[in-house]
Amino acid sequence: MESFNLLDAELTDEEERGEGWRLRWASVNSVIGGTRIGGSVYELDAGQWTFPYHYHHGVEEWLLVLVGEPTLRTPDGERQLRPGDTVCFPAGAAGAHAVRGPGRILMLGARRVPSVVVYPDSDKVGTRPADPSDRLNFPRSAAVGYWDGEA
Repeated sequence: MESFNLLDAELTDEEERGEGWRLRWASVNSVIGGTRIGGSVYELDAGQWTFPYHYHHGVEEWLLVLVGEPTLRTPDGERQLRPGDTVCFPAGAAGAHAVRGPGRILMLGARRVPSVVVYPDSDKVGTRPADPSDRLNFPRSAAVGYWDGEA
C-alpha cells in the first residue's frame, strides 16, 4: 500500500489558471489507489481561490485545513478557518462552498460519476461524466423544457 504525506507532498503548480485562481495541488487518491473517495491537496497563496463558489448534486465533499488560515465561503457567509478545522459540504445547495487562501487544505469527495455541479454566482451548470473531455458547462438561462424539441 502506498502512502501520501499531506504536509510535505510535492505539488503541481497550476500556472494556466488566471489571477485569483492560482494554486498548487496533488491528487491523493491516484497515489494511494483510492477508487471510491477522491482526494486532493491544494495549497493557496493569500487571496487565491480553489474554484468558483459551487455545489454538487450527488456528491458530498469534506474540507480539512492542514496549514494556514484560509477563508471559507458558504451559504451562511464567510469565516476564517484554522489548522485542524474540518467541514462537510452536503450534496445540494446547502453544501455550496469556495475556499480562499492562504493555506494548505485537503478536499475529499465521494467519487460519483456522472454528477452535476452548479455555480450560483455565474448561474452556470456543469456536467461531470467519467471522461473529463466530455465535460460541459452552460448557463442556466440556456435550459429548455423537458418536451422542447421533441416531435
